Amino acid sequence: MNDELNEIADQIEKENNGGQSENFEKKDIFDKLMHLPVLNIFEPFYKKYKEALLYLFFGGTAFFLNIFLFAAIDKCFHISELVNNIICWVVCVLYQYFTNRTWVFDGHVDTLGEFFKQLIGFFGGRLFTLLVEELIIAVFITWLGFNTMVVKLVAQVVVIVLNYVISKLIVFKKK
Repeated sequence: MNDELNEIADQIEKENNGGQSENFEKKDIFDKLMHLPVLNIFEPFYKKYKEALLYLFFGGTAFFLNIFLFAAIDKCFHISELVNNIICWVVCVLYQYFTNRTWVFDGHVDTLGEFFKQLIGFFGGRLFTLLVEELIIAVFITWLGFNTMVVKLVAQVVVIVLNYVISKLIVFKKK
């Protein structure tokens, strides 16, 4: 009798939660994509490496956004590479915060205070990597005259690795 009541209670809870019981993992758009006919063969790999794959995806889109913006600003406005880099940084960090928080690290928090702590930690970590990138640009482009886009690409790789480590170990670490 208890088993039947528990089963009924679970069914009611599942119906009240839009078809998902609290025991079931919440599925995002990427989880749903993995259920599509051709993509479902990759689902075990995706589930095992979801965080890294999503970080690579969103990091890749941020990388291309950053490179595209940097090249466009350089071509159109001919401003200092350091100022150009800061403009690109602001746009890309806003994009990265919301994508990393929502899909990569599942950074859901319960209070406004926790949200601001997370936001400040994210921007603080990104400020650190901005300083690293600015130093690379200053040394190799401004002082040594290396190719602008080659240095920017190398700097972005360094920054992506550092950003992942900071986000994983500090900003979005699991409690």
